Amino acid sequence: MTTTGSGEHLPPALRTEALEQLLTERGLIDPKVMNGIITEYETNVGPLNGAKVVAKAWTDPEYRRRLLEDGTAAIKELGFSGPQGEHIVVVENTPTRHHVVVCTLCSCYPWPVLGLPPSWYKDPAYRSRVVREPRAVLSEMGLELADDVRITVHDSTSEVRWLVARHAALAG
Repeated sequence: MTTTGSGEHLPPALRTEALEQLLTERGLIDPKVMNGIITEYETNVGPLNGAKVVAKAWTDPEYRRRLLEDGTAAIKELGFSGPQGEHIVVVENTPTRHHVVVCTLCSCYPWPVLGLPPSWYKDPAYRSRVVREPRAVLSEMGLELADDVRITVHDSTSEVRWLVARHAALAG
């Protein structure tokens, strides 16, 4: 692969490695701190945490009740908290209701239970269209809902993050 002097044609992994080396050489980052951050997001933060929360709600009706009443506290019971998870409201998809989350201003996302937001969540087209035509956007993403299923769009903010749990009756 050829490159210009700016390195713009190098694969992202190589550019990242070069940037990390440069920042380390100049004393702007500490590799131990960077490794700690990477480890945090590889092992302690992410969608497996959210799966554990939902699975617990499916198998423990009392936990499910607490989760829907106070998502932040119930999620914290399982040890998941931190930045971007200070206040999480949990809603539940049911056979007659489907919830969709968007952050119309940026990409607020419940990192402790879902990890970093996917690229489509941050895309301006998604952020503007899902509010106006949620059924069409969901269909384009491969989810066809019956006409009688009510769709509610929740706007995530810097104060409130949303987590949608799938009702146990819909699992499987």
